[in-house]
Amino acid sequence: MKSLRERMDIVNAYAAVGTYRGAAALCGTTHKTVKRVLARRLAGQLEPRAPRTSNTVVVEGLIAKRIETTDGRISAKRLLPVARKGGYTGSARNFRRAVARAKAAWKRERRTYRPWIPVPGEHLVIDWAKENGRNIFCAVLAWSRYRFVRFGADQTRKTTLKLLVECFEELGGVPAVVLTDRMACLKAGIVANVVVPHPEYVEFATHFGFKADFCEGADPESKGVVENLCGYAQRDLLVPALLEPEWRDLDEANAAARRWCAEVNGHVHSEIAAIPAERLLSERDVLRPLPAGRPPLRAGEGRTVDKRGSIRFGSARYLVPRTLVGESVEVVATENKVVIQHDGHEVIRHDPVGPGEVACGDLVDPHRRPARGIRPRTTAEIAFIGLGPVAVVFLRNAAAAGTLRLEHELTEIVELTAVWSRDAVIKALDRATRFRRFKASDVRAILEAGRGVPTPVRAGQQLALELPEVPVRSLSAYAMRAVSG
Repeated sequence: MKSLRERMDIVNAYAAVGTYRGAAALCGTTHKTVKRVLARRLAGQLEPRAPRTSNTVVVEGLIAKRIETTDGRISAKRLLPVARKGGYTGSARNFRRAVARAKAAWKRERRTYRPWIPVPGEHLVIDWAKENGRNIFCAVLAWSRYRFVRFGADQTRKTTLKLLVECFEELGGVPAVVLTDRMACLKAGIVANVVVPHPEYVEFATHFGFKADFCEGADPESKGVVENLCGYAQRDLLVPALLEPEWRDLDEANAAARRWCAEVNGHVHSEIAAIPAERLLSERDVLRPLPAGRPPLRAGEGRTVDKRGSIRFGSARYLVPRTLVGESVEVVATENKVVIQHDGHEVIRHDPVGPGEVACGDLVDPHRRPARGIRPRTTAEIAFIGLGPVAVVFLRNAAAAGTLRLEHELTEIVELTAVWSRDAVIKALDRATRFRRFKASDVRAILEAGRGVPTPVRAGQQLALELPEVPVRSLSAYAMRAVSG
């Protein structure tokens, strides 16, 4: 449909040349359009015609939903029969145009992916795959792209942890973080989108000194590096083996898997343009030794700030200003703070964190430190998170400790606010988090103790005691008075 400006240009061009074809050549259109515009002008139809409603409007919602569900892969040919049943009566050509427009709009609004820049010695990503009745355990060391593949009799927790130990032994160390999807064998539950790891997995991670991390639910893109390995092992290791005599037992299958891993780790990886086996030799220097338990916090320890602007203390990392890279600092651990000093002056202080974690403090960069959001769903979760930041810290620490029946414990804690005040419950939660007591009975015991709960201090510090007030008299009250005879 021509705009008002284009129609005026056509009228002026016809007035100048006097022919339909001449005016069409000047305006870049056809002589039929020139004739139609002039006829409408002579008839007094100066306003443009109202646009007609497309016959695909009735199925626009259906088209958008199917495109989103299939990640933009469904074709207009396969979608047309569904649209016919949904009330579409137009042509197939017009429907293809509507699907093309919907796909273009979906691509503009879809999720944007950014490349992941791994750090040496930080992440090991693991996952299970299944093909032709065989369970395939896959693990990738993110920085060196070193691949580990083994077959398991099942996908139980015992088998997973056993193969994880074998992976650590082959790598020659332990990474800082082991990232998995929400495996049923490694989790005890999910509360407000926070995964509660199984107590046995927590004990295993504590013994080897790594942080157990879990991906978002139904989000395979967050661990694509191991998803690619699962598909590669299925195509290149298992499917070709089906053409040969069947492996007699699990040991023979794992022997073939070891040969396959040695082959693929000895070739140049297309993503890093390097050989993973050679890159592992340099990454092994920053892996933690086997086994790695968390040493106790000590005061007055010297550390050297590495090139990432952090120091390692208690199997965890604490950030310091980048200006101190390469400098020696002193770490002083108090009861609830880790203080970092340089040349006798305090630089920064952090809250202690667990092994494998990173304390950022005021130096945090939100664009490089993604966090799993707290999303309460049930009534008990919403009421508990409503207690404020202290409740969020309590929930995360309780989940990390592998507290069973955590949602039931949260419900009982919320019920305590009906007996004690909200502020008293919040203070009790803070104290329970400090001493790692995550049961509702522990919080109730703190509330019942009231002011009688002791506050431990380090030896040599002054105690703050609340002494009772006593009456005070002046010295004149004790003066000797002369007695006359």
